[in-house]
Amino acid sequence: MAGPTLVIELAEPISSAVLTEFRALMRGLSTRFEQQGHGSFDVNVPVERLGMEAPTALDAQDVDSQRPFLVYLMGPGVGDESIFEAEHADESEVEAVLGFKPTHAVNVSADCNRGIDHAATALLTAAVIDVLGGVAKAELLEGQEAVVAGLPGVLGLTDEEYPMALGTAEFLRAWVDQPGFRLVK
Repeated sequence: MAGPTLVIELAEPISSAVLTEFRALMRGLSTRFEQQGHGSFDVNVPVERLGMEAPTALDAQDVDSQRPFLVYLMGPGVGDESIFEAEHADESEVEAVLGFKPTHAVNVSADCNRGIDHAATALLTAAVIDVLGGVAKAELLEGQEAVVAGLPGVLGLTDEEYPMALGTAEFLRAWVDQPGFRLVK
């Protein structure tokens, strides 16, 4: 993907009923919806459906309000297990903050890398957490620790080579409202 990605860590596999809700959420938010596999969606989401304002003619600079995303479930029995295992290898500090070892995860990946895509990625991730539960894991840019540490919904920060914030949907929504908000690409 060309843009930012956020990960939602899950403490257990999602049930078929919750997977149905996940699919309904993605279909409901999307103007273009393609299910690529079990819990894997290629979608276009208008930012207005995420609570954002559509770009105006002055600031749009050929930016369409419909943003492309890949949103997909990963873990044992779903998607590429080896990618899930590689992405979760040696994350003891993350597990300590979470209080659990993730069994599955959801990646929310934007296909573009403009400012609007960073905010839309965070808000789409928050909407998915509202349905699935779980904890958002976000890598931080240099200096962002001080900004996110006091936000509501922050469960903790890691002090690894690449610092991360772990938090709720409330955290993501509060972070988007901060001046200079930007995700790691």
